[in-house]
Amino acid sequence: MHSTVTSRDGTVIAYERSGAGPALVMVDPALGYREFDNIRGLGALLAADFTVVTYDRRGRGASTDTTPYAVEREVEDIAAVITAAGGSACVYGFSSGGLLALQAAAAGVGIEKLVLMEPPIGTDDDPADAAFTAEMAELVAAGRRREAVRRFLTGCGVPEQVLAGMEPSMPALDAVAHTLVYDCLISEATGTRLLAKVPTPTLVLDSQGSSDDLTGWAATVAAALPDAHHRSLRGEWHGVPAEDLALVVAEFCR
Repeated sequence: MHSTVTSRDGTVIAYERSGAGPALVMVDPALGYREFDNIRGLGALLAADFTVVTYDRRGRGASTDTTPYAVEREVEDIAAVITAAGGSACVYGFSSGGLLALQAAAAGVGIEKLVLMEPPIGTDDDPADAAFTAEMAELVAAGRRREAVRRFLTGCGVPEQVLAGMEPSMPALDAVAHTLVYDCLISEATGTRLLAKVPTPTLVLDSQGSSDDLTGWAATVAAALPDAHHRSLRGEWHGVPAEDLALVVAEFCR
């Protein structure tokens, strides 16, 4: 089912719902949306056991946008989607989508359980994060969208072979390049101090084929959360086969 919900500041959030059972809301990472999908294949598998809700984050796809941006507004978006899903839900967040899910859980949104796939947690008050955000904002403001996308991806350590495989998707990524600034701001706002405020039962996952920074961040998040478990799954860089991931997510969220 395709539908929309209006967030607190008037932003219209487009979402899709499929399956039947307890609600499971899925949160895209940076650049992810219906035209460049990282999570919807997994959602299709989980729809056998859950009512799966995916949505376009603000400024992406069929959703609108409202300025000025604030992390709190994206938290309100998740709250609106969860309300539309029935008032409470398990939440799956991939990469920086996991950071946004943590922000929502810390704010008291109705999240029953969290599953986070390689959330890229940073160091509290790291000046390098602010500098990277400023660089992204400057590129976007100058209309240099493709350059912003490439700089973000290389800055995040995306391997050359993965970048080459993304080349056909670059026009879809250009369309949401301005939202890279949003994800950078979420990253700046999400450090270990915030994790201590998240009481939600959480499963933190990483791929055995990922780089040390990604697996290390997953371990850091799991250790800092009050109620969390950490598992490493068979996979490649920043990814686990959807069939394997679906089994683990379903087992935890049931």
